[in-house]
Amino acid sequence: MADLVNFIKIDGDKVTGNIASLSYDLDVTGEAIASNNPKAPVFRLFGKTPRGRRIEIGGIWKKKNQNGGAYYTLSVNT
Repeated sequence: MADLVNFIKIDGDKVTGNIASLSYDLDVTGEAIASNNPKAPVFRLFGKTPRGRRIEIGGIWKKKNQNGGAYYTLSVNT
């Protein structure tokens, strides 16, 4: 999957993916969050600094559309 760009794969309680533009190319990982807050994200997203340090860069929220179907929304701070 190293050559794929702009994807998020949710596999159980783990997340992997890539977010790329002309300015950046981030490999992301994530882990599930257990929270009683209904507005809390269901996953935390992490990236790596140029020096290899793991940092939190965003989250993924699970929501319902007007027909009751589930979808995910993503927020990333680059």
